[in-house]
Amino acid sequence: MTVTTGEALRGYNTLALRARAQAFANVHSEQELLAALACARTLGLPVMPMGEGSNIVLAGDIQALVVRQSTRGIEVLERDVDCVRLRVAAGESWHDLVRWTLQQGYYGLENLALIPGTAGAAPIQNIGAYGVELASSVQQVHALRIADDQRVVLSHQECEFGYRDSVFKHRLRDKVVITSIDLRLSLLPAVTVDYPALAQYFAQHAISEVTPEAVFDAVVSIRRSKLPDPSVIPNAGSFFKNPVVGQAEAERLRVAHPDLPNYPQPDGRVKLSAAWMIDQCGWKGVRRDGLGVHAQHALVLVNYGSDSGEQLMVLANEIAASVDTTFGVRLEIEPRVYGTGR
Repeated sequence: MTVTTGEALRGYNTLALRARAQAFANVHSEQELLAALACARTLGLPVMPMGEGSNIVLAGDIQALVVRQSTRGIEVLERDVDCVRLRVAAGESWHDLVRWTLQQGYYGLENLALIPGTAGAAPIQNIGAYGVELASSVQQVHALRIADDQRVVLSHQECEFGYRDSVFKHRLRDKVVITSIDLRLSLLPAVTVDYPALAQYFAQHAISEVTPEAVFDAVVSIRRSKLPDPSVIPNAGSFFKNPVVGQAEAERLRVAHPDLPNYPQPDGRVKLSAAWMIDQCGWKGVRRDGLGVHAQHALVLVNYGSDSGEQLMVLANEIAASVDTTFGVRLEIEPRVYGTGR
């Protein structure tokens, strides 16, 4: 493992934003990770963990040791009649993992296909798509505490999973480096296909036998048709969370904006469509100074040639302010922002 200084990070984040790390280490094992953490303490630097950089905004240079997790490995911990437990190293590609589990006959992740990033980053965001969240499959998360190298094992409950949320975005943000995750998957090919876009896809393609493999193919097809490929048009996927409001607030919005899509949640609250509100405010397809809002999906901010994270955040804040003014709803940014003191 080599620690470099002044490393350019443009190639390490899917938004292709310009930034430099005061120090940088690409680690391939726990031993290398421990060495990197020791180096950070010697240098007196905080540590910023990074996977594939698919859910971060680099709004400026990073005054920290950036640790890029490149560890690999998938271990079968236990298998019984109807389920299997896996331990997945943090650096494993998420989409490749989903595809591999299907090939093994392990089910439950197929709705999460084609989500960019690594296995270690997935619980931070509690990634979710097409009616399924990662939280439904996670049993434990393993990590190293940055301050003292202490090994930490967090149970499902201790991860404090929520909608696009977890303890790793709050109390444990940049306090631990996730080293692996334990997943419990089914050996029975049950599917979750009640999400409207999936149901519509199967109806349009006249698919009567809906297998986990068919769900995987459908999700990949839908995502490719709606979302830009970061390797072609730099982006970080959905930039804003869909806001979740109480029933009284949802009723106010239904009266004022009858066409606003809303989705009742199990806890009685209502999830709103951030994309619809952004579109109604006239932002969809807007381009400015090499940045813009994707023409097919208003939740996706894209980089058309700029390299300024600072300017991207200016655009994002203007979008959020216009939604607040028009609808009285505050949007929350989904990616983690670094380089601004946030």
